[in-house]
Amino acid sequence: MLSRLMSGSVRNLEREYMCTVRLLDDTEYTCTIQRDAKGQYLFDLICHHLNLLEKDYFGIRYVDPDKQRHWLEVTKSIAKQMKSQPPFTLCLRVKFYPPDPAALKEEITRYLVFLQIKRDLYHGRLLCKTSDAAMLAAYILQAEIGDYDPGKHPEGYSSKFHFFPKHSEKLERRIAEIHKTELIGQIPESSELKFLQKAQMLETYGVDPHPCKDVSGNPAFLAFTPFGFVVLQGNKRVHFLKWNEVTKLKFEAKTFHIYANQKEDRKIILTYFAPTPEACKHLWKCGVENQAFYKLEKSSQVRTVSSSNLFFKGSRFRYSGRVAKEVMEQSAKIKREPPEIHRAGLVPSRSCPSITHGPRLTSVPRTRRRAVHISIMEGLESLRDSAHSTPVRSVSHGDSFMPRSRSQAMDPGDRTAIISDESYSPSDSVLPTPVAEQSLDLPVSRQINGAPCSIEEEKESEAGTPTAGEFSVDSRATGPARSSGEEVALSEAEQVNKFVLSVLRLLLVTIGLLFVLLLLLIILTESDLDIAFLRDIRQTPEFEQFHYEYFCPLRRWFACKLRWVGGLLINK
Repeated sequence: MLSRLMSGSVRNLEREYMCTVRLLDDTEYTCTIQRDAKGQYLFDLICHHLNLLEKDYFGIRYVDPDKQRHWLEVTKSIAKQMKSQPPFTLCLRVKFYPPDPAALKEEITRYLVFLQIKRDLYHGRLLCKTSDAAMLAAYILQAEIGDYDPGKHPEGYSSKFHFFPKHSEKLERRIAEIHKTELIGQIPESSELKFLQKAQMLETYGVDPHPCKDVSGNPAFLAFTPFGFVVLQGNKRVHFLKWNEVTKLKFEAKTFHIYANQKEDRKIILTYFAPTPEACKHLWKCGVENQAFYKLEKSSQVRTVSSSNLFFKGSRFRYSGRVAKEVMEQSAKIKREPPEIHRAGLVPSRSCPSITHGPRLTSVPRTRRRAVHISIMEGLESLRDSAHSTPVRSVSHGDSFMPRSRSQAMDPGDRTAIISDESYSPSDSVLPTPVAEQSLDLPVSRQINGAPCSIEEEKESEAGTPTAGEFSVDSRATGPARSSGEEVALSEAEQVNKFVLSVLRLLLVTIGLLFVLLLLLIILTESDLDIAFLRDIRQTPEFEQFHYEYFCPLRRWFACKLRWVGGLLINK
């Protein structure tokens, strides 16, 4: 009896495993789930733990053993997606940024979005002008420490908190000045709301950058926002396509294509190259999900999407979930007492990543700023003269489309929107995505205008992820950089090879089908199988005519040839 109980308990343990999910305030939620549990089960557990109803904006992210990021698919088994051995570590993050955070129904949802955007600001994903940076940081300060108190907040108190990867003393003084004079009396809820409204107007709101290269080999970052598809190079936004203009997203190996229709029926195709095929597929899936969420009116309009038009080739993916319009309609029906919110305080711990005590990051001297701005986030550095417009393969002639900024009008001749200035460039020391448990430095050497410079990486407290820095180091290790002409030639050769392989695949499939039809014909004419549908076919006049006028003479001809060949072989 005891042995049976022990064996039963062992089998139960084998069917269960531990999952740890890091939340937006960096606290951890640990649970035990069944081995065959799907992603939806874990996601519902987390939302129940947070008392969250407006959950469609959020998702669970994980990193596979190859350091490739993924969003956990709610319709598939967790264990099959992770590609590693338990226990598993995942992260809760905002997956779809709300187009208007102020329109969110519940305060708990706004607070979680606030935490996400605060992380984006600290890790360099949310770039802005110095004036906007000072105001955003002051809102965070007011929300988390309240009104300025001379007894509690000595001179230079703002330098003890980290709002950005790097910032100057002048910016710190400006943050403290705004906090002391302009935000007196604001409660945390009001400061967080104003922070969200300010952040929502920035060009990089909702940006989760994917490192790529354009057809000329220039580094770029692609991102999907609530308003459309964005390409960032340097400190500029060089391309923006609204969701209603994007017609198709496609990838083949490392190559990612964006098809769009713009004004006056002008069609364009943007092409970029991801560091790995897995990264390209992740980029494509993120694009498909964002396009469905923000563009469609109803979830019933969601269709399964194929990554390629070629026959018997490519990946198929379908977004599962509600779309933005349905989420807003469902949120309006929520009627309950607002849940209690436990806001992060000033305790120096992992629970408050962007407001932490400790020595302030040393600012980059102005004499070195131009060199260091190449940084790990290559595509988001503040080298204005290094930004390149992404080449566009256009069906019709004309300049590439660049919309006006939502926050300010652009000059008619300006084709790019500058999203940050030299005084504030968090990309000097930040990665597009977090990579390690603890902060550490990684020196990277690079030649810029003939002068080498050293770059420092600051790594977030999240699970490991591939970075633009790793991509650039790997590409340099493989050999000398190719010229833009060689890149274009290589791209064209790859396209030709892929086309030839597709044609060969089509021919093989056609031959296989013909072979199957031949076997079926032989079974119909030569076998004695008494099956209903075969008997019906044999009794049709057309089949009898085919059998006696064509098949029988052909069979006699083959038999004659075989006897002739056999006779030759015997005589020899």
